[in-house]
Amino acid sequence: SVLLGQRPARRLWCRRRPVPVWSEPGMNPSSSSTSIPPGVDPVFMAMHRFNRGQYDECVALCSELLFTNAFDQAVWCLKTRALTMQAYVDDLDFEEEGAADVLLDENATAALPRPGTSLNRPKTQSNTPGQPGMGMRPVSASGRPLSGYARPGTGSARPDTKAGLSGALAGAKPGASRPMTALGRLVRLGTASMVQEAGGPFINADRLDLRKYAQRPALSRALFDYILYVDHNPKKALELASQATAVAKYNDWWWKERLGKCYYMLGLYREAEKQFASSIKTQPMAATYLELANVSLRLDQPKNALLLYAQGADRFPADTTLQLGAARVHEALGDLPLAVAQYKRVLAMDPSNVEAIACIAAHHFYSDQPELALRFYRRLLQMGVHNTEIWTNLGLCCFYASQYDMTLSCLERALALASDDAMADVWYNIGQVAIGIGDLGLAYQAFKIAVSVDANHADSYANLGVLELRKGHIDAARSNFQTVQLLAPQMFEAFYNGALLAYKLGEFQEAYDLAQKALTAFPEHADSLELLSQLNQHFSLI
Repeated sequence: SVLLGQRPARRLWCRRRPVPVWSEPGMNPSSSSTSIPPGVDPVFMAMHRFNRGQYDECVALCSELLFTNAFDQAVWCLKTRALTMQAYVDDLDFEEEGAADVLLDENATAALPRPGTSLNRPKTQSNTPGQPGMGMRPVSASGRPLSGYARPGTGSARPDTKAGLSGALAGAKPGASRPMTALGRLVRLGTASMVQEAGGPFINADRLDLRKYAQRPALSRALFDYILYVDHNPKKALELASQATAVAKYNDWWWKERLGKCYYMLGLYREAEKQFASSIKTQPMAATYLELANVSLRLDQPKNALLLYAQGADRFPADTTLQLGAARVHEALGDLPLAVAQYKRVLAMDPSNVEAIACIAAHHFYSDQPELALRFYRRLLQMGVHNTEIWTNLGLCCFYASQYDMTLSCLERALALASDDAMADVWYNIGQVAIGIGDLGLAYQAFKIAVSVDANHADSYANLGVLELRKGHIDAARSNFQTVQLLAPQMFEAFYNGALLAYKLGEFQEAYDLAQKALTAFPEHADSLELLSQLNQHFSLI
């Protein structure tokens, strides 16, 4: 996984000659009013700071102006916009569902959907041309192939997937991270005593006459964004949007889109779908297509989401976000060739898209093409993406491409940059490299270090079990396999290894149960099918 790079800042022209700042005796030099050059309108200065993204200074200056004249609507609107931009979060991407949201969701979906038609049941075929099987590409807790780019929802499990409720409550890394219970940025403080602002909140939405503000388009839009993003009160925002939509005679696409956003945040997905569709009918916008597709994904209708992405891409062919959305859905469904084709279209329009480069590189790596993956990861390195994941992936690509002189140096850099969250993965990959060169002692030590860093690292336990079995430590190997079965029920390797060990020890019933669980995780696993057929033949002879 890689981190998304920051957008390049807009180029600003400024005076080359520094402006002197004068302070009189008794004045606070840190006050915002002291930085205003003589003869400059304070309102203009506040707008200038807002345009430059200096929201803290803009809010401080607007507060001083409102203290002088509390009825200045322009300054009030400017301060509202600045506070909104401070708390604004781009919510167009599909968010990760919290455990509470999923458990309390009353929307009914198919209990047994066909593979490839639901996010809860992706495709697992290993005979698809150009697609590596589950034996080559690892899967997440929900059974989806691991993506080359970390985004919300790629590593967590839903309660209705094979990981079950316990897997959803355990988070992306069981035992190592807390589950997604509720989005912290949407938490609304309930009592005035908990508000940390001096003098209370800037706007008390509960005391406002929203009908009066709905008559003023400019003020109502700024107030709506403040209530939604700063106050986190979607109910009040919905009330204001409803009245403003009625004032606009139901012809304003912006208010319809904001109505859908409020319904989406309140969990009323069917109502949100109607409002987004009405907004697109009035005025097609790329952002509205993305939000409508998010509603379909929340309702577990990925095919409908793909149709919406295609419609939006036809109307906005130069927008890469719609192509990226379609690629993410294809990847979540297990249609990796289609996902790669979409990512290549994104790169044709935006050659510096980090997500598309990382996902294509991961696909080539798991398709046994490390040389091609190495080119993409080097491209990310040239773009300025320097983190643990990049250096680890470069080391693995160099190793499997037989460039052994670069492997250790890349992994050393990865260890130097690794945090506590990624340290276990780096040591696990070092253990894999050690197994590849035949140094089983180094591999054993690397897996032990990975387990000591993260006591719930299932992949390290699985390989430790195999190494213990090679040493003849049967009890230790079985214990490691059982640990993996509890931590990661989506990993078929631990179930198959446990079944094979039980079969050799003569415990046929345990071997049969574990082989069934291995086939539940990976229905096309040939070794599990062969072991199960041998067990059935043995049982028929008894």
